[in-house]
Amino acid sequence: MMKKHRKDKRGMSEKENIVPNEELEKEAADSTEVTEPIEAKIKQCNSEVDENDVKISQLEKELSETKDKYLRTVAEYDNYRKRTTKEKIEAYGDATAKAITEILSVIDNFERALQTETTDETFKNGIQMIFNQYNDILKKLGVEEVEALNKPFDPSMHNAINQVEDENFEENTVCQVFQKGYKINDKVIRYAMVTVANP
Repeated sequence: MMKKHRKDKRGMSEKENIVPNEELEKEAADSTEVTEPIEAKIKQCNSEVDENDVKISQLEKELSETKDKYLRTVAEYDNYRKRTTKEKIEAYGDATAKAITEILSVIDNFERALQTETTDETFKNGIQMIFNQYNDILKKLGVEEVEALNKPFDPSMHNAINQVEDENFEENTVCQVFQKGYKINDKVIRYAMVTVANP
């Protein structure tokens, strides 16, 4: 009587289920072949990640250098702008001072003319009006008279051309002004010519 082979769940007999050793070895070899390419791919991916890290590091360094250059350029431009603005202001101040210095002698002459005795009041009033116009122009340009009379002598604003002993004045005091001095802001454009008492 023939033995019946038991069927498994798939309807295969135990005999049919048995896999020969050769097939198992072949499957093992196939799985090794599959594993090797995966490991190679992992190594390749790791290598690419390392390369990307290097590239990112290089790009970050380049970005930092570019940012530094940009900030330096901005700072240099700002310094250049400030310097040129200052130079323009100084050039304007120098030109203004030079022009004003040229007309100060005319103003001095008008002032002397006003101190001269005259019987023609109309003429004197005309001279006074012109003198006042000149003074208004000086004020508009920011020109101020240097204070001198009865003030302590200041060599940065006064030019002493004479010295006297006079008990009516304190020590080192301006007692007489020969020629008025003028300044624009803190810059003296003409020193006051003075006599100093009790130096």
